[in-house]
Amino acid sequence: MTDGNAIWASLPVPAFLIDGEDRIADINSAAEGFLNTSKRAAVGQPVWDVVAIDAPIEEAFARSRREGTPLFVNDIDVGSGQRAPLQCAVQVAPLQGAPGEMLMLVSPRELAGRMTRTQSSKSAAQSAIGMAEMLAHEIKNPLAGITGAAQLISMNLPQEDLELTDLIVEESRRIVKLLEQVEQFGNLQTPDFKAINLHDILDRARRSAALGFGAHMRIVEDYDPSLPLAWGDADQLLQVVLNLLKNASEAAGKKGGTIRIRSFYEHSFRLRRSDGTGKSLPLQIEIIDDGPGLPPGIRDEVFDPFVSGRENGTGLGLALVSKIISDHNGWISVSSVPGKTVFRISLSRVPRDSEPKE
Repeated sequence: MTDGNAIWASLPVPAFLIDGEDRIADINSAAEGFLNTSKRAAVGQPVWDVVAIDAPIEEAFARSRREGTPLFVNDIDVGSGQRAPLQCAVQVAPLQGAPGEMLMLVSPRELAGRMTRTQSSKSAAQSAIGMAEMLAHEIKNPLAGITGAAQLISMNLPQEDLELTDLIVEESRRIVKLLEQVEQFGNLQTPDFKAINLHDILDRARRSAALGFGAHMRIVEDYDPSLPLAWGDADQLLQVVLNLLKNASEAAGKKGGTIRIRSFYEHSFRLRRSDGTGKSLPLQIEIIDDGPGLPPGIRDEVFDPFVSGRENGTGLGLALVSKIISDHNGWISVSSVPGKTVFRISLSRVPRDSEPKE
């Protein structure tokens, strides 16, 4: 049997073993090349001093360790003091049998060589959907003709033959609905930033879910009553929360389950950039469900367009969520194991010069 050291050395992506005090305990050869530094120089150093990540990952990392759940973050810049950042996917998981120790894998995304910040998560999503958006309008017109023709034909058919024309109409309408989602994605307006109460948005989303797609679910509120106003577009953020609640409801299936909507404030939560600057994102929203969890094969791509874990899913809901949060200069992450999936949104509070006058 191949020993663990050989497997560790053979991993094709940068891998970091991190001890209980967030210091680097080991790195593989791919990590040495990625950081442009030696293992001897890296071991024993605080990991966040060596690895510069353009996302507020420290708090999520600590939560992953505390709760024993993996963490997946896509399309963030990762670099070091010795090299320019690359856009990467980061995967974190507690090390089995070693309490407090964590394993972190950094997977650089390479498209026509090395990608840089010029290809952000938002622009990547837009480019992936661009062709579909251009085709949507052209496809919808002939589909309307097909639907109309099928309905006309059905008027002269006996009852036993209507099943075929009904199928044509139903499938045509389903395709039109998908194309409308594509157009919605491409036509999303720039956020109309205002001071907003996040709890008003969460309450609206909860009521809508409870009366519709989430009627079979138990929805629990866990709000921080002292949460200050957020800086964002109320309608767009409502759409985000509704999409996440709908995903959780559909994942549970007919048997139902529990969704917990949580809000809280984390003063230290900052979007840390590779150039050393940071942006405060203290307002936190979590949508937590007790469903089966995300399929392992899509966990690290769940915010990409056309990636779906459901049969006949469009794969646009979470891509739209990611785009809206990106447009709000916020951050979204997911951790998922069977029995617990957590989508976490981090947003900024109202700028001081925009706070409502009393």
